[in-house]
Amino acid sequence: QVQLVESGGGLVQAGGSLRLSCAASGRTFSTYAWFRQAPGKEREFVSAISRSSSIVNYAYYADSVKGRFTISRDNAKNTVYLQMNSLKPEDTAVYYCAAAPFPYSGVGRAPSSYDYWGQGTQVTVSS
Repeated sequence: QVQLVESGGGLVQAGGSLRLSCAASGRTFSTYAWFRQAPGKEREFVSAISRSSSIVNYAYYADSVKGRFTISRDNAKNTVYLQMNSLKPEDTAVYYCAAAPFPYSGVGRAPSSYDYWGQGTQVTVSS
């Protein structure tokens, strides 16, 4: 049984930081991604990390978060993190962790390419 469990969301003031975690169980994946969905909007890609080898990972970011967010993974813990700094009110959304068994080059940024999803964690940034 594959499960992705997110944690770390909350309420923070603009300019603050949060770190989201996504713990995977049941199997490991080549690519993990973070998406977010604000009320009334479509789910959008935030970041992804794709394993190239046992020690090399490649990270990808949406332009809107580049330079502010950092994705990382701990393979020993089968956990992916999203460090979010300099948060803005427009970052407010439910953040979802997703996973795919293929490299990023094969799945990209489309939500439909990811097979497994977490339940989501709310991030609210106040102005």
